[in-house]
Amino acid sequence: MGSTEHLNMRRSTGESALMGIHHITAIASDPQRNVDFFVGVLGLRLVKRTVNFDSPDVHHLYYGDESGTPGTILTFFPFQDAGRGKRGAGEVGSVAFHLPPAARDYWIHRLSQHGISFQGPVRRFGEELISFEDPDGLSIDFVFSHSERANHAWADGPVPPEHSVRGFAGATLLLRDSSQTETMLQTVLGFQPAGSEGERKRFLLGDGDLVAAVDLVIDPKSPPARPGAGSIHHIAWRVSGYDHQADWRTRIAEAGHSVTDIVDRQYFKSVYFHEPGGVLFEIATDEPGFTVDEPKEALGTTLKLPPWLELHRRQLERVLPPIDNSLSRHSQQQTVVN
Repeated sequence: MGSTEHLNMRRSTGESALMGIHHITAIASDPQRNVDFFVGVLGLRLVKRTVNFDSPDVHHLYYGDESGTPGTILTFFPFQDAGRGKRGAGEVGSVAFHLPPAARDYWIHRLSQHGISFQGPVRRFGEELISFEDPDGLSIDFVFSHSERANHAWADGPVPPEHSVRGFAGATLLLRDSSQTETMLQTVLGFQPAGSEGERKRFLLGDGDLVAAVDLVIDPKSPPARPGAGSIHHIAWRVSGYDHQADWRTRIAEAGHSVTDIVDRQYFKSVYFHEPGGVLFEIATDEPGFTVDEPKEALGTTLKLPPWLELHRRQLERVLPPIDNSLSRHSQQQTVVN
């Protein structure tokens, strides 16, 4: 039996499918400017302030809805002196968020009020969107769609709940060639093709309100991406529990792809692998979640460290740049310097 046939047979036995996007992680420069933009302007909640476990002198900042629901989480490694990245092949080129159609005019006004230039509205695959960049050049799409995704808006945030970001709509992968990537997405990971539009090929992952649209944009002449501030480090796909994650790790390895051991990230467990075009993928568990070390009402208010770094707290607090995430700062914030 060939590897693809074997994988398809295993899929038909009822193993848990990937459920869409779990989180997306990017690189930033100044951490305070990052917080001011994603909390003060976009209205996301800082649900976890911790450190990069592999480089603990750098913050790891997690933004999402009120409780940090998987599928709403955008995270950053803010390297204080990071230079700008250069967009190119082998990376996630942009992220897309769901918003209700009635929020379009609100966001056009809000972005303009904060001096943030944007493109659109335009239509893509039948949905209206606007595109803009964060202060480091991260490319963001706001997709105004009739998704039935539940809105767990941050009640204390600066954006009215009816206009708030509803989680990820999808992401765009930039590639020189997509043939092997398309094979992996469909035969290994369970993505479904959903047509093409111009230079874009769209694939869907997940069901119902968890579905994510992943677009492949192909440019054979594109130079390789140069990571830096504004670059996306990786994209993580969502799986419900540890057993399913172990099954997925085995499945990916059996398909001939190099995959890491399971890594404990405190709020979820992860495995990592590169798709054939060079983009770093992760599979992350829903459990245990962001309330494992602080209650929902206190999310993001203090620096949280994993047990193996707790003994270094005083040293880390001395070297980490200070961050002001007070409600008063964001409620009074009127402009963002790009």
